[in-house]
Amino acid sequence: MKISYNWLKQFIKIDNPSEDTAALLTDLGLEVEVVEKYQSVKGGLEGVVVGHVLTCEKHPDADRLNITTVDIGEEKPLQIVCGAANVAAGQKVPVATIGTILYDKDGNEFTIKKGKIRGQESFGMICAEDELGLGTSHDGIMVLDAKLKPGTPAATIFNIVNDEVFEIGLTPNRADAMSHYGTARDLRAGMLQKGVHVELITPSVSNFRVDMRTLKIDVAVEEPTLAPRYCGVTISGLSIQDSPEWLQNRLKAIGITPKNNIVDVTNYVLHELGQPLHAFDATKINGKVIVKKVPAGTKFVTLDDVERTLHEEDLMICDEKGPLCIAGVFGGKKSGVTESTTSIFLESAYFNPVSIRKTAKRHQLNTDASFRFERGIDPTITEYALKRAALLIKEVAGGEITSDIIEVYPKKVEDFSVFLNFKNVYKIIGQEIPKDTIKKILVSLDIKVNSVSEAGLGLTIPAFRVDVQREIDVIEEILRVYGYNNVNFSNKLNATVTNSPRTEDYKVQNIIASQLNSQGFHEMMNNSLTTANYAKLSTLLKEEHNVNMLNPLSADLATMRQSLLFSGLEAISYNINRKNSDLKLFEFGKTYHKFLNGFEEHKRMSLFITGDRNKETWTSGSKPTDFFLLKGYVTAILNRLGIQKLTNNPTDLDVYSEGTAIHYGHETLVNMGVIKKSILKSFGIKQEVYYADFNWDLILKIITGKIKYSDIPKYPEVRRDLALLLDQNISYDTIFALAKQTEKSLLKDVNLFDVYEGKNLPEGKKSYALSFTIQDNAKTLTDVQIDKIMNKLQKSFETELGATLR
Repeated sequence: MKISYNWLKQFIKIDNPSEDTAALLTDLGLEVEVVEKYQSVKGGLEGVVVGHVLTCEKHPDADRLNITTVDIGEEKPLQIVCGAANVAAGQKVPVATIGTILYDKDGNEFTIKKGKIRGQESFGMICAEDELGLGTSHDGIMVLDAKLKPGTPAATIFNIVNDEVFEIGLTPNRADAMSHYGTARDLRAGMLQKGVHVELITPSVSNFRVDMRTLKIDVAVEEPTLAPRYCGVTISGLSIQDSPEWLQNRLKAIGITPKNNIVDVTNYVLHELGQPLHAFDATKINGKVIVKKVPAGTKFVTLDDVERTLHEEDLMICDEKGPLCIAGVFGGKKSGVTESTTSIFLESAYFNPVSIRKTAKRHQLNTDASFRFERGIDPTITEYALKRAALLIKEVAGGEITSDIIEVYPKKVEDFSVFLNFKNVYKIIGQEIPKDTIKKILVSLDIKVNSVSEAGLGLTIPAFRVDVQREIDVIEEILRVYGYNNVNFSNKLNATVTNSPRTEDYKVQNIIASQLNSQGFHEMMNNSLTTANYAKLSTLLKEEHNVNMLNPLSADLATMRQSLLFSGLEAISYNINRKNSDLKLFEFGKTYHKFLNGFEEHKRMSLFITGDRNKETWTSGSKPTDFFLLKGYVTAILNRLGIQKLTNNPTDLDVYSEGTAIHYGHETLVNMGVIKKSILKSFGIKQEVYYADFNWDLILKIITGKIKYSDIPKYPEVRRDLALLLDQNISYDTIFALAKQTEKSLLKDVNLFDVYEGKNLPEGKKSYALSFTIQDNAKTLTDVQIDKIMNKLQKSFETELGATLR
């Protein structure tokens, strides 16, 4: 938000340096991000003076050039070569002296330098109005009043306006400060707190009166909850033209391009008082003005020449034939003010903020009016702002007020009450503020003190303070005006120690993240918003389960994700396209689902590996990642978390071409495998991607946080190998589980180190070479004990699995 300092001074008489005012506004919560200089003519005509042309002769080597001598009030006149056809001796002209900086029509600067033109020296430039930024004409040099004295600065002749503009980073809750009047109101409170008594000056509308009642336009509000207050008046006999310079300069200072005197007045009052207005060409209104909704699908062309399809919830300003304007958001093309307009219907209203916000977002429109309406304007100044605008229009465009003010205000927007407890003020702020200071601050903010007691104050909050509705809000107001810098800090240091279990989510996440980081993984933080089309890539994801945004920023950010897979593949594709193809990534995140019984969120963890596991060197070639590398990382995570008693089965998820599901009881803990090429193709990925999806909610439920440990064994372990001939449908997991069940105490590990399938083996058979690690923590094993254990294992394999030794 931009605030003109000159404009601000019309409401509050101050002469402080802009730096001091900016600091005070920032302390009040209206953070001034930058203070910019504004000049009605860029450069301020600095270095441009009045010159008197003494002589003017033709250039000896150029027919279109003249050599002049010009008196600029110095000892010697200047010789200036000029190409203007209308230059002549005896004229008073604007002269840009050596070193003057001028600006072209695009704002690019150029410096006047001493030079030679066709062999003749030139010590300045006699200027046309477009070269000075005073107009657009370039027909010839400007000829000034003959009474002017040579050497007079041009800035004093043309009344150059100098201003300073505050760029304020306004927070969304401060709707009351979205105008020069609102900013001045806050500034007054801050100055009163510093002991400087200033008055808040409001523009007078006492001269408002109806000139003649010749053009009455009735108003009907069919949606009073969406338009609680609506006012209008007609003005006739207008002359549409450019606004006077003072009005144009006000708007230009805050970055608004002037259009015509009617539109400029509505913009002026909007930024002056914070009340949006709209002017309709009265001759284009058929019958009466109706504030209502229109059927969904109605087409409407707005001022920007865009045809928009209206929603059934959009509030519209209509006449008896159709819509004229999207209420509080944007005007219509057919009813707007043009050069031929002679009479207008001027609207001033208070619209429901939620309705305006939804309409503006729905049509992706962000106007100065919607910006204010959707945050909540002051409902008490609707008529006052209308009178202010009507008087200004009469001043700059002529005309007469040709109707009484038509107002529809069935139910007054009431102020609301809050009780302020002094103890709560002291508790929140941290120090005791005098009660008289509290009352003075509240009064300076236009908050009425209705009752005073030892316990606190009964207050009435004005309706324009939509962000102050609770006691804590009032305390915040007191504190920001009192000054955060005035609150004393204690030298006492307080600390709170809480006892949280090791199984807290963030602690477990940190443990696993540290482990993965040490293994070369990088953590991702992907956007939870994604495209709805991803649900089509898997039959397990249903489009009806999508959680869709009501007002999405784009189609690619319209839906909450149902899986971490696709946002991870987006990250992989992004990296591969930038020549970073060897990746190990992980993410903790949530998935979002809409079911018949409501919305659900699930916490997940994902692992992605792709490309080569190590870079090629002179001692070893590159080796690609594979499923077993991913399985190793998954197993390491589960081991680190102490999760046991797991079973494995082939995964049934259709995003994998092949993979495994790890189960804990009847629930799936992890799915992992190779992503289908058809899915990778959707992301432009041509290399294999291995993906593991952890049910993090289940992990947090089953981990105990208890750590079991034992001493390092003193006695040696023994390894024995078996080569077994097995049916092809028997998995390693089955062998492992059977071996552990057969020898529970001394068998420490089982490892598969060779698999063979092919010729010399019976059909339907395969060969597994397994190693068995045996160890007794209490003594050294004897050969008799070892043989006994191996015989027992062999017999168990033969009996339960039909295995034979090779």
